[in-house]
Amino acid sequence: MKLIVKLLVGIVAGILIGLVIPDFIVKIIVTFKELFGQFLGFAIPLIIIFYIASGIASFGKHSGKMLGITGGLAYISTILAGTLAFIVALFVIPKLVGNGGASAEEASGFEPIFELTIDPITGVMTALVLAFVFGIGITRVESPTLRAFFDEGKEIIERLIWKVIIPILPFYIASIFAELAADGTVFDTLQAFGLVLLMAIAIHWVWLIVLYIVAGTLAGKNPFTSLKTMLPAYFTGLGTMSSAATIPVTVRSSKNNGVTDGVADSAVPLCATIHLAGSTITLVMCSVAVMVLSSGMSLPTFGMMIPFILMLGIIMIAAPGVPGGAVMAALGLLSTMLGFDETALGLMIALYMAQDSFGTATNVTGDGAIAMMVDKIIGAKSEDPAA
Repeated sequence: MKLIVKLLVGIVAGILIGLVIPDFIVKIIVTFKELFGQFLGFAIPLIIIFYIASGIASFGKHSGKMLGITGGLAYISTILAGTLAFIVALFVIPKLVGNGGASAEEASGFEPIFELTIDPITGVMTALVLAFVFGIGITRVESPTLRAFFDEGKEIIERLIWKVIIPILPFYIASIFAELAADGTVFDTLQAFGLVLLMAIAIHWVWLIVLYIVAGTLAGKNPFTSLKTMLPAYFTGLGTMSSAATIPVTVRSSKNNGVTDGVADSAVPLCATIHLAGSTITLVMCSVAVMVLSSGMSLPTFGMMIPFILMLGIIMIAAPGVPGGAVMAALGLLSTMLGFDETALGLMIALYMAQDSFGTATNVTGDGAIAMMVDKIIGAKSEDPAA
């Protein structure tokens, strides 16, 4: 929650600064924004390579049935949640924001004092394929050396995020809103952002109800009672902003819902890594909002967004266990598949981070529904003599 406060302070400070400072100071701020944006672009492939490879390698060859069923249900939930969010966003966001704030991209009229290009070591898709090749390969050859390399690389990148990127983010967000304020577009943008955030939280709850209706029907339990039992996990996720930190509460709540100990102890930690339906809902809705708000972009089509959602469900594996991890992992897809530039990516980070705790709460609460489904499916298979 401290990060959210810092980001809000950054937004307010950026607006106040942008309203009063001369254009020369704005150019200095824009220069900082461009440099940090370049650094973010450099870090994206590293996040993808080390987090995905390390995550897949950690699965190993064990619990194949559990991994397959849980992973399949988590992916389906994530994809369907993202698709629902896009359908709602496609029809509602243009009416909510209209043309207000559509000049968010026009702030690019301020040029940086100088430019410095920091090329990433590889493209986003190459990094994704490389991560899967090594992650799956490590589980097959059982190489402790490679496993240690990617685990330690993940630790380095995690420290980079915690010690460098996260502390600088409030200043980066402040620079974006200072530029918008100097250009006269900030208040329309903020109004649109508030409406989008409220709509995203509403879709979170719609999807949780859908998940628990499915899980309750499958398990023969009252879905609303089951959802109520998971509320401690929801509010813990709301406070911690971390699926990993909420695992003990999610496991206990799942067991209170009648999920067997073995399934709860295995499926919930796995879902904390791969099931990010709440984060996907927010990413999809926020990306549509940013595209509507940006003068150089247009309302996305199904042909553009469905492949993005499908890839988002995969790349969420790279979402590190830090605040804003999902949007950090998704930056590469936003730039390559949706054409986001530095300003659009900065707006995306600000919009996503403002509700990160609600996305996390939805993720962990949804994990309980997935655990109920897995428990029923595995139980049914074990009881089937032909299984």
